Amino acid sequence: MASLSSSTHCCSSSSAYSNSSSVRFHHYHYFSNLVFSAISPKKLGSKKISLQSKGSQNSNVIIMQDGVVATTATTVENEAPIKKLKDGLLPASPPEVHKEPIGFDVNNDKSTVSITVVGASGDLAKKKIFPALFALYYEGCLPEHFTIFGYARSKMTDADLRNMVSKTLTCRIDKRENCGEKMEQFLERCFYHSGQYDSKDNFAELDKKLKEREAGRVSNRLFYLSIPPNIFTDAVRCASVSASAANGWTRVIVEKPFGRDSESSAALTKALKQYLEEDQIFRIDHYLGKELVENLSVLRFSNLVFEPLWSRQYIRNVQFIFSEDFGTEGRGGYFDNYGIIRDIMQNHLLQILALFAMETPVSLDAEDIRNEKVKVLRSMRTLSVDEVIIGQYKSHTNGSTTYPAYTDDKTVPKDSLTPTFAAAALFIDNARWDGVPFLMKAGKALDDRRTEIRVQFRHVPAIYLKINNKVPGLGMRLDRSNLNLLYKARYSKEIPDAYERLLLDAIEGERRLFIRSDELDAAWALFTPLLKELEVKRLIPEYYPYGSRGPVGAHYLAARYNVKWGDLGIE
Repeated sequence: MASLSSSTHCCSSSSAYSNSSSVRFHHYHYFSNLVFSAISPKKLGSKKISLQSKGSQNSNVIIMQDGVVATTATTVENEAPIKKLKDGLLPASPPEVHKEPIGFDVNNDKSTVSITVVGASGDLAKKKIFPALFALYYEGCLPEHFTIFGYARSKMTDADLRNMVSKTLTCRIDKRENCGEKMEQFLERCFYHSGQYDSKDNFAELDKKLKEREAGRVSNRLFYLSIPPNIFTDAVRCASVSASAANGWTRVIVEKPFGRDSESSAALTKALKQYLEEDQIFRIDHYLGKELVENLSVLRFSNLVFEPLWSRQYIRNVQFIFSEDFGTEGRGGYFDNYGIIRDIMQNHLLQILALFAMETPVSLDAEDIRNEKVKVLRSMRTLSVDEVIIGQYKSHTNGSTTYPAYTDDKTVPKDSLTPTFAAAALFIDNARWDGVPFLMKAGKALDDRRTEIRVQFRHVPAIYLKINNKVPGLGMRLDRSNLNLLYKARYSKEIPDAYERLLLDAIEGERRLFIRSDELDAAWALFTPLLKELEVKRLIPEYYPYGSRGPVGAHYLAARYNVKWGDLGIE
């Protein structure tokens, strides 16, 4: 019997895993594929994540990817809290359900949480942050006493902010009967203050307004920096000096990019730490809040069958694939400063790789998990140009439709060599993974939209099993299911957006899914030499048609390690 438990309240995001699985082994020679998939649809909307098993005569594969139809699952009827991991596994304990939420008491009359969205007039705030905050309110995950302030240079009134925010709010599909009422209640808690990001006086004025709303309660303040990185330090300095909480906690969420290389990243961290302690800084990578990534840890640590297989003895290669079927439309100017390696590989994919490859942590505490991620990153070989293929999409005509080249964007220089595609082979020099190629591929304007993790095993006996699977949502609960599972078919509940989970974690002080400064240093150390060499030598990317599978060179890179990319439908 497999189980996991946490608070019954939605705001409890800390978790504990139980590790037993129902497994049957059959030595049928014709069965050799094992597939775990998590696929998001091409069109925006509610995501679907699926686990799929299938047979093949050629390889043994686990996939986590982005729409496959699957079969039914059986439910775990009991839940058990787990506090520690021991001897590399997660032990079970007697069934019990926690009733109290973790982090703060949502009914505490003596405290309040004030959330300030710095850069409130920008697209990220409008499309992601305010809708995520409303979703948390709608689910009852915000404390009883909370206030939301928008802060930006734009001249707006409270009514203007509420009107802007109201256009992007949506309600959960399964709870729409009181949608309008909830929106009104939420918008009544939203206020606006106009000011400069480098003005201590303007932040002092914000502080006065926050104190009015806090009404003498213990004040906890969260600042979300939805602004360009070149003004992070100014905003942090002013908020720290003029608008910090007097008697509660103060936390700051920082959006990527966290620099362009090791030097600029270290300079940014040093500047932020002039005004904040490390445990006040929440570096957000929204990919770590996605259900697929959350389920990765559950798949590995809550299913005994996978832990002994999770090493070079049984795994031939691992692939991390990110593809988008659209270009940089509307973001060309920003993207040209960074490119696909900085934008996707150095952060999103590398963070997922670290979670995948890390050793079993001592406990489920955030610091223990992040310690293991840092160890993996520090064990990896520095990337060189020989292990990387870069590409850039060019114009392509399909029937009557012509798709633009990257350099057709008016905000992109005509002679730009910025890669919109990259593939790389990475290696981890430790006992568990020595010699196993970890292949990464990320690109824009490709033929498909997906995020996929594919694990190819060496020859092992066929396995028929049921696995522990995370129930989608802001909490952490497990079902026992067949390996073949489609979230949309199994669970009627809408899957939360990644920003909801990460905002909730920041409010609760849960740092597990946020990036620590030494993680950031280790990640940049891997990629900075490569990035500098690409820019100094001005290496020309391989051009690929818009809507294609990408540069041919990526296939030769994989073939060098006797691997075929899994997203090509070739096993």
